[in-house]
Amino acid sequence: MSIILDYPALQRRTLRVLASGQVLGGLGMGAAFSLGSLLAADIGGSPAYAGLSATMSTLGAAVFAIPLARFAGRFGRRFALSLGATIALVGAISVVVAAADRNFPVLLISMLVLGAGSAVNLQTRFAAADLADPSRRARDLSLVVWATTIGVVAGPNLVGPGDAVGESLGLPPLTGAFALAAVAQLCAAILYLSALRPDPLFLARARQSATGVTQPAAKRGFGAAVRILASTPKAAVAVFTLAFSHATMVAVMAMTPVHLALHGVIIPLIGLTISLHTAGMYGFSPVFGWLADRWGRATVILIGQTILLASLIVNFSAPDSVAAVTVALVLLGLGWSASTVAGSALLTESVAPQDRTTVQGFSDTVMSLAGAGGGALAGVILAAVGYGMLNVVAMSLVMAVTLAVILVCWRRTPAPTT
Repeated sequence: MSIILDYPALQRRTLRVLASGQVLGGLGMGAAFSLGSLLAADIGGSPAYAGLSATMSTLGAAVFAIPLARFAGRFGRRFALSLGATIALVGAISVVVAAADRNFPVLLISMLVLGAGSAVNLQTRFAAADLADPSRRARDLSLVVWATTIGVVAGPNLVGPGDAVGESLGLPPLTGAFALAAVAQLCAAILYLSALRPDPLFLARARQSATGVTQPAAKRGFGAAVRILASTPKAAVAVFTLAFSHATMVAVMAMTPVHLALHGVIIPLIGLTISLHTAGMYGFSPVFGWLADRWGRATVILIGQTILLASLIVNFSAPDSVAAVTVALVLLGLGWSASTVAGSALLTESVAPQDRTTVQGFSDTVMSLAGAGGGALAGVILAAVGYGMLNVVAMSLVMAVTLAVILVCWRRTPAPTT
């Protein structure tokens, strides 16, 4: 007797679990990273070391992206996401230990391990697409991205309570937020392991097999991902879009607080600017998901690149105006959101189901490395030619993505397949 599965109901349940996990992950990572730079500067003994905290966590996301994706391909999303959250838990605890010992190298390694939490956050958007109906794939993916808003907005506000908790527990200064991060990651690991059933990736594969379509063996590894992208131009353009859009966003966003501080802008106003930017990154993702399903992935990617270009033009035109820079940062977040949501949907549907985890893991690694590289080079460019010209340099990345999408994707295509 065959069992008829209600796939829409299973997808709704999967989305609820993934969204809840994103909230927990965002709470923990937001609270921890808001103090990471201060902790690095304190233990390192110089403000010059402050940026290494974010750099190591970004590199951690890149390091763990492919292994977690390969783990998902073999054992399912449930175990991969819970494993990633557990690794991030270990990283958060290690940060506290490193702070207690005043050991700077161990602190940096711990921040890298904590970056596994960011890799989990990236992977959840693809997990949301496993069972999604093709006509709703971008919207379902965007809902999980949107859930991150709650964590990243509320997370930094937990710094004060976290510090108070840390003090009551006898933890070193500035480490209370990492204790909260550890608890949040533990809760996320338990949630994924216990509630993400049936596993959406395995269920999607079984659903595909039930149609009678023979699936070849999955291709795994870095080389396999490169070969798949070489033979699938649309998937390659999707990875290109995600990487360059992320590099553009990180390069400008990372240097904006430095630029504003040099112009005497007070810290609370800088924080408000970054908060508005973050709201633009995540808060409107369902809108872009709906548009991507309605108008097509390529169209929304081009809309995102147009918004990014507008942001860079505003920044270049009035770099000394706090109001203009704030508007530009909001536009920067919106452009990143449109490009990331539509690009992720395009990547998912452009490769065979059995190869998705391999290519998705590769994409997340490239995206994280591009962000780390963009942030590092932005500092050099800022020092050499200033904030305004940094935006001009970033325009080249936007134009490259625009050209690639027009050449490869800008034509009428059939509806996406499962």
